[in-house]
Amino acid sequence: MKMKAFEAVDMTVGRPWEQILKFTVPMLLGNVVQQLYSTVDSIVVGRYVGDNALAAVGSAAPIFNLLLILFIGISMGATIMVAQYLGARDRNALSWTIGNCFTLIVIASIAMTVIGVAITRPMLVLLRTPESILDWCADYLIILFLGSIGLGFYNILSGVLRGMGDAMSALIYLIVASVINIGLDILFVAKFGMGVAGVALATIIAQGISAVLCINRLRKMNDVFDFGFKYFKWDGHYAGQMIRLGFPSGITQAIFSMSIVLVQSLTNSFGEQLIAANVIVQRVDGFAVLPIFSFGSALTTYAGQNIGAGNKERVEQGSRQGLIMSLIFSAIIVAVILLFGRGLMSIFTSTTELVDLGMHIMKILAAGYILMAIIQALTGVMRGAGDTVTPMWISITETFFLRMPLAYIMVYLSRSEAYPIGNRDMIYWSLLIAWAIGAAMSIFFYKFGKWRQKGVV
Repeated sequence: MKMKAFEAVDMTVGRPWEQILKFTVPMLLGNVVQQLYSTVDSIVVGRYVGDNALAAVGSAAPIFNLLLILFIGISMGATIMVAQYLGARDRNALSWTIGNCFTLIVIASIAMTVIGVAITRPMLVLLRTPESILDWCADYLIILFLGSIGLGFYNILSGVLRGMGDAMSALIYLIVASVINIGLDILFVAKFGMGVAGVALATIIAQGISAVLCINRLRKMNDVFDFGFKYFKWDGHYAGQMIRLGFPSGITQAIFSMSIVLVQSLTNSFGEQLIAANVIVQRVDGFAVLPIFSFGSALTTYAGQNIGAGNKERVEQGSRQGLIMSLIFSAIIVAVILLFGRGLMSIFTSTTELVDLGMHIMKILAAGYILMAIIQALTGVMRGAGDTVTPMWISITETFFLRMPLAYIMVYLSRSEAYPIGNRDMIYWSLLIAWAIGAAMSIFFYKFGKWRQKGVV
């Protein structure tokens, strides 16, 4: 007898807000656990190795995220197709979609490993990574790239599970893997003295375990689709559709990651202290945005299932209710950051100057979480409906044409006797301005865009 908590959520029936929340909560908890991977890495290296090692882990992250576009694109395409075929009750199409996911994962993993290992050191040098942390950054990245197949299988197959409305299984698997990751972090770094390489090794082992558990879960879901090797055979229709739908999301992430990488170069010019403070901010921010991204992902699945079922009126109803819930969570996040931010940052380092600088940055960015909630909720609905191109252009405009040039221009214009290379605060004010314009664009295209005429099924 199946436990009800582990059953997939059918979002085509019931009260929309309740179904969205039922799906969001386990996914949110899963995202919190996943965020623990990078957070524990930062805590362990910051406490046992030092602030420079903390800066190394943080500086490496944007480069690694840049190459994740392959996985992110396939995952988004799979989520949309699975949700719509499930809503349409098309068992054959669902089976071929999931089977071709496995094929695409293997291809993408090989490509990511080869490209990632080749570009790691040249990219770090290009970004003016300080010599004091360059070798640590390179070691960390190369180990992650070598273990990318586990990361690929987990991220993409968890997207498949989300499309089927099953967020609870991924949560349990991540909890198990996170406990293993924490234990290995402490073992490799504190006991064996492996430094930054140790936390990278712990991460890829833990992610590999998550991947195996996801595969096992899918093998047991034979009540809704067929799992077999014949479905792994490349099918131009299903694989091509997945790539077509996922490509804009991959490009979106690529542009976003590229802007972070290029702004990271600007951040690096201010020295190790700002780099380390920025890592702390990213870790706190990583938790703060989880409810926002979780509601956005939930609305993608919700829209996909209901578009597949042909119920567009229900899509509109759920979109409004999901956005309201996301805004409420965002307001709570802002309050928590302003009240308890200093204590949260003290977890990562005992250096008072870093905590002070990190808190100063978070005060600038705090209001941006409200804006992010609007962007993620509305673009999540568009993606679920099959319109992945509009969110891509919103993201490109927000990051490439606004955030990145604004950061450099505002820092340059702020140069003075007191700030000979510019005011570092401008890096974060530019981000807030870009978010505000991105939110306005999301509202406009949600109201007047063509996403309602899209669809896979």
